Amino acid sequence: MARIDLHADRLLPAEPARRAVARRLYEEVRELPIVSPHGHVDPVLLQQDRPFDNPAALFVTPDHYVTRMLHAHGVPLPELGIPRRDGEGGVADPRQTWRRLCERWDAFRGTPSRYWLEAELAQVFDVPIRPSAADADLIYDRLMERFALPEYRPRALFERFGVEVLATTDDPCGDLSAHRSLREDPSWKGRVVPTFRADAYLDPSLPGWTARVEELGSVAGLDTTIYSGYVEALEARRAFFKAHGATATDQGPPDAGTIILAPSEAARLFARALQGTATPEERRAFRQHMLCEMARMSCDDGLVMQLHPGVLRNHHPPTWRDFGTDIGADIPVAIEFTRALQPLLDLYGTHPNFRIVLFTLDETTWSRELAPLAGFYPSVYLGAPWWFLDTPDAMLRFRAAVTDTAGFAKTSGFVDDTRAFCSIPVRHDTARRIDCAYLSRLVVEHRLDEEEAVETARDLAHRLPREVFRF
Repeated sequence: MARIDLHADRLLPAEPARRAVARRLYEEVRELPIVSPHGHVDPVLLQQDRPFDNPAALFVTPDHYVTRMLHAHGVPLPELGIPRRDGEGGVADPRQTWRRLCERWDAFRGTPSRYWLEAELAQVFDVPIRPSAADADLIYDRLMERFALPEYRPRALFERFGVEVLATTDDPCGDLSAHRSLREDPSWKGRVVPTFRADAYLDPSLPGWTARVEELGSVAGLDTTIYSGYVEALEARRAFFKAHGATATDQGPPDAGTIILAPSEAARLFARALQGTATPEERRAFRQHMLCEMARMSCDDGLVMQLHPGVLRNHHPPTWRDFGTDIGADIPVAIEFTRALQPLLDLYGTHPNFRIVLFTLDETTWSRELAPLAGFYPSVYLGAPWWFLDTPDAMLRFRAAVTDTAGFAKTSGFVDDTRAFCSIPVRHDTARRIDCAYLSRLVVEHRLDEEEAVETARDLAHRLPREVFRF
């Protein structure tokens, strides 16, 4: 049985002088509260506070980092607990799913998924056994023992993790009942806020758009068969979210394109989209116009706008057809920001109430486009490396690419972007170690004194995400 060895200096620089500085910096930030401004944890988890079902349901099935890697090594999705849409074939027993992970643990060598999972096992659940085929059942059983204890239930872990605020991602038509229940529960002391994610209502090219627009009108009590009513309904739902604690919206379009349409032209394209007669070019123009409308609304209501473009969703149509979305088949694509965002920033880039946080999976844009945009526009902030780029090496590349032009204060702090609740403290700890590693180089090169490096490390870990996302 191999034990998980979490070295105290993991992710810190190997060079002795830098490591010594990084250690001191890390000690200043390791215990700071966690601000999680962008993620996908279901608030029902905390509302109900039930014991976790089993290790597969916690660590494997909902985590597309894990499922995509195992799928790439030939493990069928039903063996990972992912059912077919048609219900045929069933799914593996959770213990069998856990065995599939442990049998292919070698596939995760060098990946952040392995780093996170090992830290979760050892630190969160006190099961410091390295996964393997031989020890799969032993680890499974010990985890099940932990899950039965009150100190390992979601609310107890939320408190132990030191989470100051957790933002979820929510459908505009959702009733936010879980958020309301948490806020009204006198025994709950944490803070969980919704985030307005309206992509499915803004893009006429997405399946089910017409039905969603109808639902939007029903929930808002407005006539969404006309463009003015549709816009008013979106504004009304944003106000509902803000009343329930939301501080941000989230948009993930295929590209960063923006266009300003006259109201009459927007109404014409909206009508054609509802009728199903809009061309692909018209649907794209309407989507890009609505991105600008989201920015206009942010100027009015103060919700921070997050933009996550540049992902080709459901790259393998047969897998999407059989199993649905969010299972690891989304692939990054090259993206352009400078020209794409000019119409939006021309109108709102210097508006005193507007704030936009830009994320990308195309790191070639970091120094060429994103840092210069943030280095000029008061409204533009740079989101942390995200999804395929939330790795130790990519985080270091990000700091090296953007700091010269944008500095530290025009970045958002870390976002964990996770559905895996128990990975939150591990991912934030990773970011803190990496930022301390980067800052240590500036200190030993005499580009920043250590006192300022401490202040910067604390800013990146805690102050910036609080301020950027208006918590």
